[in-house]
Amino acid sequence: MKEIKAFIRPFKAKEVCKALRTNGFCCMTLTECEGTGVYTDPSEDFPTFQFPFMHSKVVKIEIVCQDADMEPIIKIIQKNGKTGRSGDGIIYTMEVHQVYRVKNEQTGVEAV
Repeated sequence: MKEIKAFIRPFKAKEVCKALRTNGFCCMTLTECEGTGVYTDPSEDFPTFQFPFMHSKVVKIEIVCQDADMEPIIKIIQKNGKTGRSGDGIIYTMEVHQVYRVKNEQTGVEAV
């Protein structure tokens, strides 16, 4: 299994999530974040009171999936998350060794 973490512009989150759901990828976690990066958009990035040293508002999407679903999910995020400007985001992938469901103690792919 894989974990995908995508950092995208907040106003693209709804579009990305809708595209993922339409393509059968329903389960994900979204988190509002702020961060810094090399590629910023001066017209939209600015410091905030909470994090005066940071300048990019982002949404982090986290998805755990089967290995075969990783590339299609990444393509959907890229297609629906981009604006073509600096600061559109970044995607990371990681290996997931095991998944455990709290409710019924299921493990593995069935728990996702």
